[in-house]
Amino acid sequence: MDNRLSFSKNIATVTRACRFCLYNIRRIRPFLTTYSTQLLVQAMVLSRLDYCNSLLAGLPASAIRPLQLIQNAAARLVFNVPRHSHVTPLLSNLHWLPVMARIKFKTLVLEYQAVKGSAPVYIQSLIKTYTPTRPLCSATSCRLAPPPRHTCTSCSRLVSVLVPRWWNDLPVDVRTAESLTSFKRISSGCTFPSLTHNHRD
Repeated sequence: MDNRLSFSKNIATVTRACRFCLYNIRRIRPFLTTYSTQLLVQAMVLSRLDYCNSLLAGLPASAIRPLQLIQNAAARLVFNVPRHSHVTPLLSNLHWLPVMARIKFKTLVLEYQAVKGSAPVYIQSLIKTYTPTRPLCSATSCRLAPPPRHTCTSCSRLVSVLVPRWWNDLPVDVRTAESLTSFKRISSGCTFPSLTHNHRD
């Protein structure tokens, strides 16, 4: 049992499976175009990195690093460049968010659905909208009730603690997006500047 919810075994399993896929794709890479390689990598590798990745929300960067190294290797394979090539421009050209940002993005998409009432009831029950004690402009900014200021370390990864902080940090135009499509488009383009460079080799 993973009583600390570190998901270390899950991360190791995903990493191992992705390495095997990359190894097989690399063997046939000379016969593939860049575009076909990208499609193959997205279908066989990135889909594994993204599967249920919101469960990893709140984990430290050191725990996520094995998954990021897989994504780095996948980007280099797509462009068929040497192992130590700088990966930032490759991820940018592919329009791939780094793993930590992908986790945050997926989590916030679920949160948007919860706020709009389209998420499962058990997810909606974990959040509370912010209701000021007197009429304020913030009442229309679609904020969530913030968690207690003093939260123990063991509780910092709870959805009810972590997600309201992330959500309230979003720009107002993102939180109040009219549709899920608009939310995804705006948030993926402007809300993760601090994470887009968190993918060191």
